[in-house]
Amino acid sequence: MAGRLFLVPNLLGPTPPEDVLPLRTIKIARALAHYVVENAKPARQFLKALDPVLALREIAIEEIGAAPSPARCAELLAPARAGHDMGLLSDAGCPGIADPGALLVAAAHREGIAVVPLVGPSSLLLALMASGMNAQGFAFQGYLPVKPLPRVEAIRRLEAESLRTGQAQLFIETPYRNSSMLEALLATCRPATRLAIAADLTSVSETVDSRTIREWRERERAGYDKRPALFILQA
Repeated sequence: MAGRLFLVPNLLGPTPPEDVLPLRTIKIARALAHYVVENAKPARQFLKALDPVLALREIAIEEIGAAPSPARCAELLAPARAGHDMGLLSDAGCPGIADPGALLVAAAHREGIAVVPLVGPSSLLLALMASGMNAQGFAFQGYLPVKPLPRVEAIRRLEAESLRTGQAQLFIETPYRNSSMLEALLATCRPATRLAIAADLTSVSETVDSRTIREWRERERAGYDKRPALFILQA
């Protein structure tokens, strides 16, 4: 009988696991002996914080890579085929969302391996909940372009799409580029468009600010560099 693939949510920041994760998630994650992870170092830090049943050196940890091939996914699922439960772990938040774990999940379904999502923090949903924006119609865009001109074009496209459909548009940025992203948004968007920035979610330094572009232009905007953040636009 095949094992199961548990989708184990990681923490969003330096927070005690018991402050964020349900007891069932912690109990299951502590007991797993096989993990497929985005990157090994943060995975080991997370597992150590859970106080796992096995010693860390006894837990099999395999990195999935940026774009695993079907053959690699099949190789990674070998423990489940042998009857062992496995965990899939992202660097932060829910696995399979904006990371390559979705390819492993799809491979598990093709092989008839049961996929079990565990409850834990999702920065997308937490930010949307706290933004006051349209949570019945929204789209997650991942990362916008880094170069200035394509980034401005992407911002204009998202604002136009939101104006047309009423959808909230969610996207993320590498923390050290948060300030340049914010300045591009303020220089590009209409004054009445709303912008929410949710930073350090679930951490003691958590902030969620939601206001119009006009209001953002009139206030102090420092303080977002090097902080994991999620941006939401709604025209």
